[in-house]
Amino acid sequence: MPSDNHGNQYSFKGSGTNSQGNHYCARDFGPGASNSNSYHYSNQDGSYYYSNPDGSTYYNNGQGKAWYNPLSKK
Repeated sequence: MPSDNHGNQYSFKGSGTNSQGNHYCARDFGPGASNSNSYHYSNQDGSYYYSNPDGSTYYNNGQGKAWYNPLSKK
């Protein structure tokens, strides 16, 4: 089973491109994670968004600004 860069094991759920042309990837970190169904988007405008297994979120607008929210909930 693969692991992320923090050593958390996950199973790959899927990836693809949505109707807006943005790439996504989804991973399942299991029932022990605050957010077991994590995903990220890489958008055509250069921005990207992560919904992390610990419940946090991260957004980068692709233009030098980023936002991290450690308090996001499932």
